[in-house]
Amino acid sequence: MTTKIDTEIRRVTPAGHNIFSELGFTEQEAQQLHTTSLQEIENTLQIKERLIEEITLWIVDEKMKQAEVAEMLHISRPRVSDVVNKKVNKFTIDALVNMLIRIGKPVQITVG
Repeated sequence: MTTKIDTEIRRVTPAGHNIFSELGFTEQEAQQLHTTSLQEIENTLQIKERLIEEITLWIVDEKMKQAEVAEMLHISRPRVSDVVNKKVNKFTIDALVNMLIRIGKPVQITVG
């Protein structure tokens, strides 16, 4: 017996709209949640950009080919291309930290 999974899209929030308003929050709550979520996204992107920049600088400094980098980082060559092209949305923070550890660049976290 196979179970069918419902994949029908019933509603899409247009870009630039506030999903929290559509979920039924009051306008004030929706705006606060929206602002908070945008700030969290920005903070995460800044962290990823800093980490990916370190990896990219290492690749340039070491003058390594992408295939060599892929082997050292235990990732595919297309993923190395994503790093070099700074496609931060394709990586989690922990994946980038693991790559830095593999190249001998330990990461220190300062909470301030």
